[in-house]
Amino acid sequence: MVSLPGLRSRKVVAQRSAAELDAMAVAGALVAAALRAVREAAAPGVSTLDLDRIAEAVIRDGGGVPSFLGYHGFPATVCSSVNDRVVHGIPSAAEVLSAGDLVSIDCGAIVDGWHGDSAVTFGVGELIPADEALSAATRDSMEAGIAAMVPGNRLSDVSHAIERGTRAAEAKYGRRYGIVEGYGGHGIGRQMHMDPFLPNEGAPGRGPLLAPGSVLAIEPMLTLGTVKTRILDDEWTVVTTDGSRAAHWEHTVAVTEDGPRILTLAAD
Repeated sequence: MVSLPGLRSRKVVAQRSAAELDAMAVAGALVAAALRAVREAAAPGVSTLDLDRIAEAVIRDGGGVPSFLGYHGFPATVCSSVNDRVVHGIPSAAEVLSAGDLVSIDCGAIVDGWHGDSAVTFGVGELIPADEALSAATRDSMEAGIAAMVPGNRLSDVSHAIERGTRAAEAKYGRRYGIVEGYGGHGIGRQMHMDPFLPNEGAPGRGPLLAPGSVLAIEPMLTLGTVKTRILDDEWTVVTTDGSRAAHWEHTVAVTEDGPRILTLAAD
């Protein structure tokens, strides 16, 4: 593990060794495989519970354990959030996909004690242009955050980069997007959710430093309207208060001396 000079007396986002990052990448690749299988299976008439079962099978067949299943009582392998659902949607046999639905799938897996966590947004068939742009804008924002995962930056430099990525996407796609309040990324490693919390907006230059081996899950959530949300009676599903559609993208990312390393990519 390599440390930046002078960091011993300053707070740093937890660092992992090169071998530990490789181990996390194994878990991350399994998550990527599960998300790919889910996306390929999503079609009109398919239920979100069908997608959940596919993801679980991929993870278990790959030697992993679903990290969401049973987490604080969550009853599924993936969070399936359709249309106005932002995050933490519970898969259901009664929720059947239709053409034009905007679907966000969040998935996690554990391999040898290490966690991977990633999310994608996609359409069931073709999306209307506004929804297609919303997903693209959210992915752009995530990629801007990833680019800020370099040694010497502070935590809020990543938050600020995500926010700037959102504003750049607004100019690119010609509309305003809501940055969902109160939700964001997090540290990750031997546990799925670890300190620090990573807001998706904010001023730069604050918080713990990033050093080689620091790992964060970067996950912007944008809407076509409000920044406000509420939680449904199931005590999990987060929806927009105005019914506007939402998108969610996420990667687990490590800081390295050679630049950001995405740990939730499909294996070659």
